[in-house]
Order: sequence, then structure tokens, then C-alpha cells
Amino acid sequence: MQLNELDTPALLIDLDCMEDNLNRMATYCREKNIGLRPHIKTHKTLGLAKRQIKLGACGVTVAKIGEAEIMSEGEIDGILLAYPVIGRHKARRLAAIMERSRLMVSLDSEEAVGWVSQAAMGKSLDILVEIDFGMRRCGLPPGEKPVQLAKVIDARPELEFKGLMLYSGHLSPDLDGETGAVKQLNSELGMQLEMFSREGIDVSVVTGGSTPSAYYSHLVEGLTEIRPGTYIFNDRNTVKFGACSESQCAGSVLVTVVSTAVSGQAIIDGGSKTFSSDLLMSGNGVGHGIVKGYPDVVFTKMNEEHGYLQLPPEIKLEIGQQLQIIPNHICACVNMHDRVWGISQEEVVDEWEISARGRIR
Repeated sequence: MQLNELDTPALLIDLDCMEDNLNRMATYCREKNIGLRPHIKTHKTLGLAKRQIKLGACGVTVAKIGEAEIMSEGEIDGILLAYPVIGRHKARRLAAIMERSRLMVSLDSEEAVGWVSQAAMGKSLDILVEIDFGMRRCGLPPGEKPVQLAKVIDARPELEFKGLMLYSGHLSPDLDGETGAVKQLNSELGMQLEMFSREGIDVSVVTGGSTPSAYYSHLVEGLTEIRPGTYIFNDRNTVKFGACSESQCAGSVLVTVVSTAVSGQAIIDGGSKTFSSDLLMSGNGVGHGIVKGYPDVVFTKMNEEHGYLQLPPEIKLEIGQQLQIIPNHICACVNMHDRVWGISQEEVVDEWEISARGRIR
């Protein structure tokens, strides 16, 4: 099938670009002796998770129990659930996943320890303590609290403290990767590891990283593995962070111009239910995507089913014309779609069900 034969809006993945992204990250991690446990929140697709593992990933990372269920049902092993498990519903489902796959769970409270302990039901479950080194989301502050929580974990015979989880989403690299934030992280993480060492508590796993800072992960002392997600496709935010070029963005949405009735404007058949409403996270925050081939066209706003393109005077778009738009945030965009089409040049050569779409519980 040719690309222009697809009905729109359609989520596209440039397969050659995706393979380059996958191989680049796998090579980096292999050369730097850092484990790669990619976050599947970006693609939510079993076949792509298997491709990442085939290229050397030590497992996958998920945010929600529902994503873990899809991965384990697809015979993916080595799943890190990087999200607190709270409540009897989650504990029951976690127990079922443990029957199929090897798991590791992160947490930051004694309440969560109680729920995962209930889920383990006599089986052994590996646990990470999440520490906040600046993101201000989940995670205990560095110091004595993580050490004390590790002791609480090890007091439960069915649980085994394996190490620490951190998320470096607040770090973005400069030209040489030597940001003050990285130096501060090294200092705080080093002191934290020293506290565990003084208590005789072994820390075998330190998992961190993000796509914008991924290729500077070797500068973080003590890091054993990273969990980038967006790198497989990249998006406009990744471009604006300076972590990739537009040519390294594998994901885009194929849309059709449906109206040019308003002067200086074109309406496309994709809005917030196609792209998500995520804003640009850097610069002036203007726009909802990159219109490929039209750098001066601004994707100014969206309704649910309408996208507004602001056109400079010298550009005319035609009704029925197809465009490809790189979204601000590919992860949220993927979750809007049931299927994704793999393309090479102008030909559709593959198709996948987005099997973990909507698995938010």
C-alpha cells in the first residue's frame, strides 16, 4: 500500500529512522556498559518491546499495572514497574503478573511496601526505593529515609531490596553534557550510596536516565541502567531540547487538509483527540507540532477534531492535501491511536496494534 492510500488521521512510524534510533541507543549502552531497560510508555506495543530486547535491552519499564499485564502476557521478562502499587486491586493484579514474568517494583512508602508484600504471597519480589534528586514528583528525599525504607523492605521475607530508582527528567544536556545539575546529582547520589554502604546494605541496581539526558548517562557515577522511552520515535520536544534532530523523529501523524475557507489558515482532520493537547516544553511553547516540509507553517491550536494551521502569505495548501506532522509529545499521541503503520519511503510495509493503549490502571 502506498502512503497516500491511508485514511487519515493515521499514526506513522518511519521504520528506517526508528531502527537507527534503536541501534544508536543500544550501541551507546553496550559501549558504556550501562543496562538498557526502555520505557514502553512511548510505543505501548508488544512487537516493538520485543525488538528492543532483541537488540540487547535487559527488560522493559512500565508505568502502570495494565502495561505490565500486556507485556507479561506477551512473554516479556524483566519488567520494572516504575510506579507505586497502592490498593488491593493493584496488589491482586500484580500477583497474577508474578506468575508469568520476573518483576521489579519501585516504591517510596511503607504503605506501598505493605501492598507489594501482600501481592508477593510468599514468592520473592525485587524492590527498588525511589529517590527524588530534583524532579519533585515521586521519591523520597536523599538522606536517611531511603535507608530506613530499605530496612523495612528487607524485614519482609518475601521482598528483596535491590537498589535505587531515580528519574532525571529535569536534566537536559548542554553542548558537552557537563551541566551543574549533573554534578549536583553525582554529589547527592554519591553521598546516598555511601550511606547505604555504611549500613552494610548492598545496592546492586541504580536505574535512572531519560531520553534528553540518555547519551550523558555515563557521566552519572554509580548508574547501572537507564530507562529512556521517547528515543525510539523522538518528537518535537526532544528536538527542542537539543537531544535529536528533526530527521531523527520517526513518529508523525498523517493528516488531510479539510478546509481553507478562512484566509491565511488551513484546517486539518486531527485535533486534540489525535495529537493530545501537550504543549511544547521549551522555548516560547507555541504550537502543537512540526509540519514536515513546511517549517514556516505553525500548528497554532486544536479543538477535539480540528487542527488549525497558520499559513504565511506565500504558502497555499490545497483541500485534500496530505501532511505529516511531528507531535509535541509522541507518548501521549500514541495513546490516542489503536494502530500504527510502519512506513519505508512512501510505502506502508507494516502495521501493529498498540496493545497497551489506554492501559492507565
